[in-house]
Amino acid sequence: MELYNLGKIPWQESQLIYHALAKLGREALCLVSPATPYVCIGFHQDVEQEVDLDFCKRNNIPVLRREVGGGAVFLDGKQLFFQLILKRHNPMAPKRIGAFYEKFLQPVIEVHHRIGISVKYKPVNDLIVDGRKISGTGAGEIGDCIAFVGNLILDFDYETMSRVLKIPDEKFRDKVKKTIEENLSTINRELGEKTAAQWSEAILNDMMGQAFEKVVGPLEPAEMDRSLIDKMKELESIMMDDAWLYQKGRRISGRVVKVRSGLEVIHRLQKAAGGLIRADFAVDDGKIVDVSISGDFFCYPSDTAGRIEKKLQECPVDEVASVLTQFYDKHNLETPGIEIADWERLFRV
Repeated sequence: MELYNLGKIPWQESQLIYHALAKLGREALCLVSPATPYVCIGFHQDVEQEVDLDFCKRNNIPVLRREVGGGAVFLDGKQLFFQLILKRHNPMAPKRIGAFYEKFLQPVIEVHHRIGISVKYKPVNDLIVDGRKISGTGAGEIGDCIAFVGNLILDFDYETMSRVLKIPDEKFRDKVKKTIEENLSTINRELGEKTAAQWSEAILNDMMGQAFEKVVGPLEPAEMDRSLIDKMKELESIMMDDAWLYQKGRRISGRVVKVRSGLEVIHRLQKAAGGLIRADFAVDDGKIVDVSISGDFFCYPSDTAGRIEKKLQECPVDEVASVLTQFYDKHNLETPGIEIADWERLFRV
């Protein structure tokens, strides 16, 4: 299997290289990082819903759609990417997605352990340290291959990540930023900048190559040859075109930002007979947390919305209807034109 240990390369090449290798049917491991920042959206997303394109344009941050699923992410040179390309029917690739992730995340776990960070695997595809995600990964089919991609996060720009996303209002943006900061860690954060500085990009990439060899077998150092360069140029003409970027994904009501496996920050709207209800909340392992309710509805007594917020804290998402039915009956709450079914739809995930 080929090893492309290239370090810093132009931002678009950091995506094009693994797409091209997959289209060519060439199995390889790529270790790269972008020389400049950009935003990358998942294959099924609608860029106009997911990304604040005006902000990105004002700040010269390019946006690219990848051919792998997942969410919109802000990427820069402080994130070191690993990209494993395997033929779809390679016997070393488990058929079950959970087993696939668990197997091919082992090298990433090993590298974190070697530098002193005790990460653990959390199904389906997260690496966690003290409850915080520390590596983003995803896999998808490209051509006749499977591409498994992820990163070592040296540091992370939480502010810019919260700005490049299409967010309905500043209050929700603050919630998104706070949740990401609390639930996404980095190598610098875990080790301290002084200790982390000893682990250069070159050292970490060498360690990644060594760790992956234990799983996939010998890796032969390679440089980008003519066929690979030509395929990258061919794909660039497609993937850098507005027709590719502006494909329409599934329309959503509100906004969902995935922070890690099992944790999403959600902005939701529900039009009921009694008015519009808005809710900002998070769902952490199936339970509702950090709820904020607003809208143009009426309720009696006047503190009903606040009481509902407190009642739903730590409530399982599939128990909203039963919990609120009992709560309404016990405290004689009234929300004219807003039924229990409206609350259930508002908090449905």
